Amino acid sequence: MKLNAHNLVMSAMFGGRRGPRPAVGNPTSIACHGLMEKAGVFFPEAHLDAQAMAALALAGHEIVGFDTVMPEYSVVQEAAALGAQVDWGDRDKMPDVKGFPNADFSAILMPQDFLEKPSCRVVLDAIGILRRQVGGRVAIIGKVMGPWTLAYHMAGTQNFLLAVGMGESAKVTRMLRQLMPVTIAFINAQFAAGADIVVLADHATRNLVGPHHYKEYLLPIHQEIMAQVGGPIILHVCGNCADRLELFAESGVDAYHFEWQVDAREAVRRLGGRLSLAGNINNAQTLLQGTPEDVFRQTRYAIDAGVHLIGPECAIPLSTPLENLRAIVAAGHEGYR
Repeated sequence: MKLNAHNLVMSAMFGGRRGPRPAVGNPTSIACHGLMEKAGVFFPEAHLDAQAMAALALAGHEIVGFDTVMPEYSVVQEAAALGAQVDWGDRDKMPDVKGFPNADFSAILMPQDFLEKPSCRVVLDAIGILRRQVGGRVAIIGKVMGPWTLAYHMAGTQNFLLAVGMGESAKVTRMLRQLMPVTIAFINAQFAAGADIVVLADHATRNLVGPHHYKEYLLPIHQEIMAQVGGPIILHVCGNCADRLELFAESGVDAYHFEWQVDAREAVRRLGGRLSLAGNINNAQTLLQGTPEDVFRQTRYAIDAGVHLIGPECAIPLSTPLENLRAIVAAGHEGYR
């Protein structure tokens, strides 16, 4: 019997009936050199052309075996549409923001044609292509940057965090609230284009800010975002966020995509009844430098712990071996015939 990957993932998103095997998914990018070569699609084309973007996402399902497709590989699509200077990178380098148009914390206005800007339109078109190709059979995941991450791109990370650290709450809150409509509009547009789930990536991580900063500045905004979006959301925050897990549960998101620094058993114990959990296979050591056996073993640990959607902890390094991605799938399929 061939399982419906879409149904496995959607059940995992809401802690529903467990299927005969765990769902294996990529809430963030699994694009790597091996996958690009197999698909015949490379960066930066896959950031800029909808057909290329969709083809590379589809390869994650058809070539690797993931139950999801996720067609946005960069974190700068919205920033480019808002006027930030972007270097789109190359085969070996991810895109990056090179100029910060609001470094002085000047007012940010979302353009009326924001969703038609090329860097946004390409994502929406790619999602639409995937919907026509695999809709209802494979879970389609979109990705949107949250206001905190967008503030890094528009004001500069150090500049924005300096304002946070100096307690300039009015300045920080004003920028976050000016960027919130951008996040909401892009989330809802991705759902309208055909996404089943959208990842909200907002990098208020422990190695940059304390949990009190998340509670003061970002938690109310995440709650407002969730009240205005039309589908299931996975929150992604990088790093060891063990000191703010319960705050994430208050945000209203449906799932949290977490990294290996938070033990899978601890995450399930603390959040399993309140949120679904996605991840948390280590990128730097296990997926990039480890063997398929290492990946298999870590994946089985996450499965046995009760993680709902198994996959990498974050966007994978570009030189990740393809066989290590396949080992995640093999571990998820173990025992299923």
